[in-house]
Amino acid sequence: MSIKKQKVYIVDDDVAVLDALSVLMNSAGINFEAYSSAEDFLEYFNANYSGCLLLDIRMPNMSGLQLQKVLNEKGIKIPIIFVTGHGDVPMAVQAMKKGAWGFLEKPFNDEILIGDINRAFAADAASRHAEKQRQIIANRIKQLTPRENEIMKKIVSGAHNKTIAFDLGLSQRTVELHRSHVMQKMRARSLAQLVRMSLLSEELGESE
Repeated sequence: MSIKKQKVYIVDDDVAVLDALSVLMNSAGINFEAYSSAEDFLEYFNANYSGCLLLDIRMPNMSGLQLQKVLNEKGIKIPIIFVTGHGDVPMAVQAMKKGAWGFLEKPFNDEILIGDINRAFAADAASRHAEKQRQIIANRIKQLTPRENEIMKKIVSGAHNKTIAFDLGLSQRTVELHRSHVMQKMRARSLAQLVRMSLLSEELGESE
């Protein structure tokens, strides 16, 4: 996905800050949406679109930290860059431990902010691409029979056809046929590619 098609979501209750950031985004040619509250952001945000969230850590009603918690609970993994005052740095560090992408202290340097946004865009695009690949692999695995799935797990663990045949009480020829079906259904052109697919599917299982 092109960075130009990505969007910065700015959430800050300070109108002056929103205006200043809006001017900066326009001058940098970055698509953006600005919200004066976390509640407004949640009402209009579409998690299917790639980008990053520029979020004030202290706001009335729902704070930036509370918004982060809501997004985490919803499984929304958009990169969050917290904008903080000097006294909020310990809070920002805690937010990063809970998955925030980074933080900037007020007043911030425009060039540093733009650089962080572009890196957050790249990270989000990479994350979404990896998630798409994991889903594709998961769908391919669903096409395997239970026996083919069993044999695939042994293949990626490094077992040879002869060993797999002995362990499962099958002929070596039968294992070879199953192995061929696995490679076809998984669309793997090599054992190394099949192993990479298996590792990605395991990551998907761990994240669910």
